[in-house]
Amino acid sequence: MDPFLLSELDFIQNLQGGFAALAPIFKGITFLGNEEFYLLVIPLLYWCVDSGLGLRIGVLLIFSNLFNSILKLAFHSPRPYWVDTNVRAFSSETSFGMPSGHAQNAASLWGLAAVKIRKAWLRWLMVLVILLIGFSRLLLGVHFPSDVLVGWGVGGLLLVAYLQVENRVIHWFSNLNPSRQLTVALASSLLILLSGFLVLLAVSRWSLPPEWGQTALLAAPDEPINPFTLAPFFTVGGTWLGLITGVILMLRSGGLMSVKGSPTQLVVRFLLGMAGVLILYIGLSALFPREPEMLGYGFRFLRYTLIGFWVSAAAPFLFLRLNLAKRI
Repeated sequence: MDPFLLSELDFIQNLQGGFAALAPIFKGITFLGNEEFYLLVIPLLYWCVDSGLGLRIGVLLIFSNLFNSILKLAFHSPRPYWVDTNVRAFSSETSFGMPSGHAQNAASLWGLAAVKIRKAWLRWLMVLVILLIGFSRLLLGVHFPSDVLVGWGVGGLLLVAYLQVENRVIHWFSNLNPSRQLTVALASSLLILLSGFLVLLAVSRWSLPPEWGQTALLAAPDEPINPFTLAPFFTVGGTWLGLITGVILMLRSGGLMSVKGSPTQLVVRFLLGMAGVLILYIGLSALFPREPEMLGYGFRFLRYTLIGFWVSAAAPFLFLRLNLAKRI
């Protein structure tokens, strides 16, 4: 085994030896980087706090997940508990390790929040959250230190790139007519799917060491690894299509929804909207078939398209109809 990898494994084992009792706490911290957490926070921001910030974080999350999925397949590197039975898997993952998606998303999304927030103490809190999420991935045994460092680096670069191109892209896109906007949304969504097939084809000659799967099963017998799946690309592509299509329809029908409202209106908005998210996220997941594989991918794409559209347009239209909100 590579000496550098051995040194990283030693670091993780020492970390777990000294802080294993804190694993439940860091499971809670790592939730701040989970998909389920963003499914709560992005709608909350978009519907009730700051629609612009919610939309920006949603878009950045989509592209951060896209690049992370591409890089994971490109690096096709293991997770600590896949290669060493001495590493305790306080959590488990089925995808490749490098770079850490939690660390990358934390650096880009919480970093964006830090840039947009003016209060200094909140900015430092965002930085602390970024560091703690990365540290949690080490303690839980699902990432090497290098995975986390690369994740932070990629996330930071994505944030810088996003801030550089955001205004130009918005200006270009807003000057297109609605039909061209919808065409761009559909074409870019299909390009996301194509990128998944291409990167999977590029690594198709590489074989997964069988001992990785065997060792991982010893630590997490209920969650066999499946690192070559295209599911993340269909998730990202569908979410992107639904989110952007919804925004286009909102803008062309009178403008985005204002987040202003009474405390009662805000609470009812969030609860009613999240009920729809849960129906689509959990209900359709249980209802839609997953086999054969390509059919399952198609239904996944549809499910996440509906989720994105519900958040950006369907729920706001409902709020407007029920007099829970007004246009900006």
